[in-house]
Amino acid sequence: MKEESVDFYLQQGIFGHAETKPDERRMFLGSLRERALLALTKGQVSRNKPYHEVEQILKTNRQATVLLNGELSYASYSQYVKMANAAGCSFKVVNHHEAHSPFGLVIEMPSAVNQEHIYLKDELFQKAFSHESVE
Repeated sequence: MKEESVDFYLQQGIFGHAETKPDERRMFLGSLRERALLALTKGQVSRNKPYHEVEQILKTNRQATVLLNGELSYASYSQYVKMANAAGCSFKVVNHHEAHSPFGLVIEMPSAVNQEHIYLKDELFQKAFSHESVE
């Protein structure tokens, strides 16, 4: 085994596997922007009435996965778990204790889709990003 290979494996053992775009992955609950079909803020997920756009996207994209922010209570996102189950889509609750994402839900595809508009820019979205620029 070459010396570079040994060093590479030692680095992986110490620091874990190298990850592409770690900041973007923290922001999008472990996914990448290019794979996202929709992203809702924590406030949007917590509102009483679920967004019908989520159900529409899940019904037309059965291979999608719903990523849910583990910082939220189950009561906040249970309606989206039910939507995912009804549509036959999988879901994951993501807990990144060292990184706090503004998003409460991300619908991701297994590969890049590069969808231009992934945000529902209502008053709850504006409140979450009033001090930042997101796109």
